[in-house]
Amino acid sequence: MIKAAPQHLALLLPDLSGGGAERVALALIQGFIDRGHAVDLVLVNRRGPLLALVPPGVKVIDLAAPKLRHMVLPLARYLRQRRPQALHAMMWPLPLIAVAARALARVDTRIIGSEHTTLSTMPHGLRHRAVRALTRAAYIRAHALVAVSAGVADDLSTFVGIPRASITVVHNPLQLPVTLPDRMIAMDRWPMSTRRILAVGALKSEKNYPLLLRALAKVRERIPVSLLILGDGPLREALEAQVAQDGLGDMVVFAGFDTNPWPYYVAADLFVLSSDSEGLPTVLIEALHAGLPIVSTDCPSGPREILEDGRYGGLVLCNDETSLANSIEKYLNKDADYVKSKYRASELAGPDNIVKHLIAMGAA
Repeated sequence: MIKAAPQHLALLLPDLSGGGAERVALALIQGFIDRGHAVDLVLVNRRGPLLALVPPGVKVIDLAAPKLRHMVLPLARYLRQRRPQALHAMMWPLPLIAVAARALARVDTRIIGSEHTTLSTMPHGLRHRAVRALTRAAYIRAHALVAVSAGVADDLSTFVGIPRASITVVHNPLQLPVTLPDRMIAMDRWPMSTRRILAVGALKSEKNYPLLLRALAKVRERIPVSLLILGDGPLREALEAQVAQDGLGDMVVFAGFDTNPWPYYVAADLFVLSSDSEGLPTVLIEALHAGLPIVSTDCPSGPREILEDGRYGGLVLCNDETSLANSIEKYLNKDADYVKSKYRASELAGPDNIVKHLIAMGAA
């Protein structure tokens, strides 16, 4: 525990949907509380399945903004009324908006911006030069900038034009359970008599689940396998249609979102990430903690950093279904070193990262 005077801190998020950044926020909040700080959770909209996991004593602020561009005024009002000593705005464009709201509110709150993905790969307004210039002007006025991986920091620097030396890399803290559940709890969610593959994440384009389904069809020609996808999102209907069209209905399970993924991790035989882009995928760290063999695309950024160039799992080219299928088959027949994997997870997601965030916020 660090010894610092208690401060009033705030975290700003779009909502509490089931993504990795939201789970990171919950870990940060708990860590801040454990160290004696008062915490506000400021949401653009108060919604999402993770709301039930907000620690007691946290004040949840609902800006109730119909669109992100409508949140500047309510955020400025919040800053004037509550006057937190530091506000941690997570994910573009929230750091930009937070800087603008602070200027409007005329308060001395420190603004800390953090990025959780490679912005250059995302299909949003940052593709326009004027938007990048506006973002750059705001970000250099933040009191601190944090990136969750070296790849995210490098991308933020080159794509937006932020000096690399002004960006601090802090890996995501996570709340990893000390005791894992019995693996029998969720085993029956997969089809019987198959090798159980797990994928976790929102059903959206950058996760490239179509690639995983195509690779799975190749593996099935040689090994009886099945896939459970834990997550939900806008592409569920399209993915279900692909499964039906390709005759994979007997081997793919769409399990939806679950606030407790751990029974699935421990029941699986292999974890697979098929993304085209990431920041620092927390699901890989969770899979390491569960002692699972891992196969991941070598996407920008995070998997190579987490898996230490392949030491802790297989890395394959993005969008290469044959390589992915071959690696899945290889790692289904390979046991992970549970002790080393768990230690690697603790290295990446441990409490030291909470301290680093507090230092960035000026609260340590």
